[in-house]
Amino acid sequence: MYRDPEISEDIRQSMVAWRRDIHANPETAFEEHRTANVVANALQLMGLPVHRGLAVTGVVGTLKNGEGPSIALRADLDALNMQELGSQAHASKCVGKMHACGHDGHTAMLLGAAAHLSRHKPFRGTVHFVFQPGEENEGGGRVMVEEGLFDKFHADAVYGMHNFPQMPRGQFAIRVGTMTAFLDTFEITITGKGAHGAMPETGIDSVVVAAQLVNALQTIVSRRTGATESAVVSVTQIHGGDTWNVIPEEVVLRGTVRTLDAAVQDRTENAMRQVCEGVAQTHGARIALKYMRGYPGVVNTPEETAAAVSAAASLVGADKVHTDIKPAMGSEDFAFMLQKRPGAYIGIGAGEGANDPPVHNPYYDFNDNILPLGAAYWVALVKQQLPAA
Repeated sequence: MYRDPEISEDIRQSMVAWRRDIHANPETAFEEHRTANVVANALQLMGLPVHRGLAVTGVVGTLKNGEGPSIALRADLDALNMQELGSQAHASKCVGKMHACGHDGHTAMLLGAAAHLSRHKPFRGTVHFVFQPGEENEGGGRVMVEEGLFDKFHADAVYGMHNFPQMPRGQFAIRVGTMTAFLDTFEITITGKGAHGAMPETGIDSVVVAAQLVNALQTIVSRRTGATESAVVSVTQIHGGDTWNVIPEEVVLRGTVRTLDAAVQDRTENAMRQVCEGVAQTHGARIALKYMRGYPGVVNTPEETAAAVSAAASLVGADKVHTDIKPAMGSEDFAFMLQKRPGAYIGIGAGEGANDPPVHNPYYDFNDNILPLGAAYWVALVKQQLPAA
């Protein structure tokens, strides 16, 4: 376990207790009422004023120590709708819900940093501890921004962090520019003409059209996207038909698109519309595409990325802070905060071995050994970015 003399033993123990309590009682998007209470009560016991209600269950604690700059540090509160299969004592008590992405640990690390900073106040200025709901698919970060996060809590910059189970503990990873992908979703409704399964010539087979369309969509990446560009088009759902001998009137496809550049994002959407129109004309069917823009890409700004690198390197050494990583095709709604303020999003290594379960796996559990290092990173960043008291 990382041992920073600044993070006291009682704070270490509190982080483990907070983390395991939140893990055992997972709550999903905008329903994190118990989790918000745990966070708010902890912040209030530290003597911090607490604001509640942004994005329903969001919590913001503010630590002000004289006049000076201000920064916001963000953690996420929500769990996932999936069943936990692990057998640890603090496993989920809620059927069909689990903290499979480590948001319980992110919350505990930020609370640990708040506890240390409120106790010692080694800076002049203001730190906002932002705990946001609904990161998993529901855009809680966007809602907090829309409801006035940075109007109510001025911040010169905003910072986020996520655990990386496939990177060894004691390391960090970050890059300037795009860190995670733009996330879009789509729904395609194919309307043909229903018919008896024994007489397909009397109808327009929406299932065959769907099969052709799935294959055609893959050519957008393989033949219409540059080799040095990145895009993913994945059909993840196919719904249609009710019985063995009826060709259904309608089939619905759903899926996701990931890109790393706004221009590629636009071209991919346009190409999908062209493919849908072409396949529809070829088969005499009607195809309606509903394309939904989701999370933008997380784009780290240069100055704030350098600050994050410096803070991490002060703890583990520059050789353990990787700044040349490739962008991830996963997405993160911290991007909405970065659209409003400069900032940086960093990964903290959580791996202990090659067989560690990844995030979103039913056997995943946050690695408590990195809690002190995560809290120490936040403390180092604050001390670096705000003038000394």
